[in-house]
Amino acid sequence: MNSSVAGTGTPLLSVQDLHVSYPAKGFRSPPVTILNGVSLDIRQHETVGLVGESGSGKTTLGRALLGLAPVTGGRVVFEGRDISTLSRTERRRRARDLQVVFQDPYSSLNPAMTIEDILTEPLLADGEKAGRDVVRRLLDQVHLPHDAGRRLAREFSGGQRQRIAIARALALDPKLVVCDEPTSALDMSTQATILTLFKEIQEATGVAYLFITHDLAVVRAISHRIAVLLRGEIVELGPAGQVTGDPQHAYTQRLLMAAPVADPAAQRARRAERRELLESQGERHAEVVDAAS
Repeated sequence: MNSSVAGTGTPLLSVQDLHVSYPAKGFRSPPVTILNGVSLDIRQHETVGLVGESGSGKTTLGRALLGLAPVTGGRVVFEGRDISTLSRTERRRRARDLQVVFQDPYSSLNPAMTIEDILTEPLLADGEKAGRDVVRRLLDQVHLPHDAGRRLAREFSGGQRQRIAIARALALDPKLVVCDEPTSALDMSTQATILTLFKEIQEATGVAYLFITHDLAVVRAISHRIAVLLRGEIVELGPAGQVTGDPQHAYTQRLLMAAPVADPAAQRARRAERRELLESQGERHAEVVDAAS
């Protein structure tokens, strides 16, 4: 994705030296640090991909932006205002600007609700009227038929459910959507259509995304810029083409080497290159790489 199409100027959202820690379970044990001084900007109309292995802190960062994880240091500035210290009531008012699409399209939707009820719920909660014309508009945005509104969530496939979840996130016309591994539970062909949908929506509405994933192929396809997270710290940040084409940090190089390719011969060559890379860096074990595979 071309980084030149992203927004410029003052960031829509600015994460500044962010720390997130949780109390340890053991008596007198020090707190467990999940994020350690993360700084990151997201501009209007921009997609920033956040990539790293499981346990690197990706989802925690997304949750911190949404007010679902405790910020123990630093700031989250949205449109010039620090939202990390907002009260629950103030954050609820801000919720229309910050929305989320979760990983699992099966657990994120109530299977007993109609799609019309699912899509109008955030509008009604925000005090807005929501009729069938609104439902039709949202269904059009995600390329689902109008009669889908009368059906139950459990009647749809995983890819269709994720389209519904995206439509729900768009109901309040947000300025930023946190996408937390939104394609990882889908098959490859469905992943491609959902990524295309995200890009179409951004072109039409100007919404910005924080796109969280462990898959460099996915993040490369959709992002303007990519941030690489390792053990709660960003170790590389730059334009998508630069980070994936000429990675500077050893960890980013490993993630690229671990990314699967469709051709078996190419995959074997990739594994050989990965072994050579590990040996050249003086590391004989590939736990980090394998965890990201």
